[in-house]
Amino acid sequence: MARATTLFHVSDVHFGVEDKAAHRWFADAVARERPDAVICTGDITQRAKHREYAAARAWFAALGAPVLIEPGNHDMPYYNLLERFRTPFRRYEVLAGSVGSELALDDIAVVPLRTTVRAQSRFPWSDGVVKADALARTVAGLERLSGDPRCKIVSCHHPLMEGPPGSPNPTINGDAAFLALARAGAEVVLSGHVHVPFDITHEVEGRPLRMIGAGTLSTRLRGAVPSYNVLRLDGERGLELELRQLEAG
Repeated sequence: MARATTLFHVSDVHFGVEDKAAHRWFADAVARERPDAVICTGDITQRAKHREYAAARAWFAALGAPVLIEPGNHDMPYYNLLERFRTPFRRYEVLAGSVGSELALDDIAVVPLRTTVRAQSRFPWSDGVVKADALARTVAGLERLSGDPRCKIVSCHHPLMEGPPGSPNPTINGDAAFLALARAGAEVVLSGHVHVPFDITHEVEGRPLRMIGAGTLSTRLRGAVPSYNVLRLDGERGLELELRQLEAG
């Protein structure tokens, strides 16, 4: 029997307000189980400070596994507004270039979707926005995988929908993005942001698309304990999700 492909999905690690015990717990599991890849769906830092990025770089590098990271709304400069508006992702891109990997998996293809923007027409600027050019890049990436038998996963920071299609959605253009991704062949969307894990499947035009959210490994809890997801894919059982939660003590 072929070995299952295993991904560890983590989000909102928030260096600067990280839960050090949760970070050790996650890193120990990576060292012990050797997943095929680690995917982090954003909010790597709390205030995008240089020292927070340095701590993140050391932590991800020490995992010893292929890493794919997405930026979150906390990963753009908070205090340097000139940098935020001119080069908002420069610090993130340095980190991604240092520890990020091109994933080469036999059974899974991961395509990123950027949902973070430097500014938007509402306040606060923390919720997601799917811009047309960002969506076009992701759809093009999925279309290039047409005919590819691998499971097609999209990784982003913000959940694309809060409820069923058409319900109030905090992610601007999230519904349109959800439909476009389903049409382009995406099967799963991984995200974070809300600090609470979830697993929801919606169907649009007969196309099911599964949304999986990871919790947080930070001290910024919102009613859920620190957690991360383990995704396993094999030919017999399909994609299985295991939620791992850090128990008190």
